Amino acid sequence: MANIVSVIATAHGPFCYIPTEQWNVERAKRPIRSDVPFDSDEENERKGQRIHAGFAALRKQLAEAKPDVLVVFGNDQRELFDFTNYPALSIITGSELFGITLTDPTYASVGRTAVKGDPDLAVMLLSGLLERGFDPAFSLDLAPASHGVPHAIMNPLKSLTDFTIPVVPVVLNCYYTPQVSAMRSFQVGVAIRQILEADTTSRRVAVIGSGGLWHTSGEQNAYIDETFDNTLLNFMKAGDAEGMARHFDDYRVAGGDRSQRTAVKTTSNDLTQSVFESTGLPPSRGPQGGTRETCCWIAAAGVANGRPATIVDYVPVYSSPIGLGFAYWPLIQGD
Repeated sequence: MANIVSVIATAHGPFCYIPTEQWNVERAKRPIRSDVPFDSDEENERKGQRIHAGFAALRKQLAEAKPDVLVVFGNDQRELFDFTNYPALSIITGSELFGITLTDPTYASVGRTAVKGDPDLAVMLLSGLLERGFDPAFSLDLAPASHGVPHAIMNPLKSLTDFTIPVVPVVLNCYYTPQVSAMRSFQVGVAIRQILEADTTSRRVAVIGSGGLWHTSGEQNAYIDETFDNTLLNFMKAGDAEGMARHFDDYRVAGGDRSQRTAVKTTSNDLTQSVFESTGLPPSRGPQGGTRETCCWIAAAGVANGRPATIVDYVPVYSSPIGLGFAYWPLIQGD
């Protein structure tokens, strides 16, 4: 019997948390493409209510599932790792963890929160991935000077839990070239499902994919490709996680699209600088920038592969701009 009791995909970006009356203030600071629609403060408030409703629906799903532990797919934006050694895939195996929750779109305000890990499950995932041909890195401890567990993992804990459920962070390099591909993310998700299904304990595991969807916020001529996002959501509704991965990897950045830079090198670990700057190394296939957080959704979809997803909502926030999504797969246990 599978020990997977819930699979969830959620947005985690700053516009989920800052007051809606600030959205257009932030928009005025951003080099957004001229054809991106403009929402009034009233429309932004309605969208903010939809975001809160999306989180509430996912919180309800998680509460009904009663998990003992969470496995969360998220990316790192130089919070835990730096360019001295940047892994494509890593498992955090510690028992006493800490991390930041992003409360401000400029990273000027972050909160540091303690959270419990689950070393037994983390080691089981680490060993199981190695046995299945993956080469994950691991972190036994978190450097005290680091930001710790990335906000991509901490923010969903903030939005969906009270921080009391232990968590195993599975960190995918979505941002920095060369990034993990969508297909590899799907394969990681499938492997993690196999590992959990082979678990002989009675632990109840919920899986969360955190990030996205389309966004290159802060870059020149940023916009949302809503068609790209909605095609991805249609694959989710059809239960086709591999189709999601193919759709993502088959995308090609259009010539002249300044919002998806890949060739700018940075060595700074200052989070006040653009997180979308790249290593200068060749990029992986698919969209660039923050949109690559979608690979964390694809990993979660790999865990639930074959089951249709329920899309709670998709909220295009033009002030960022970003496509914010909320979805879940019905309980997996007993498949």
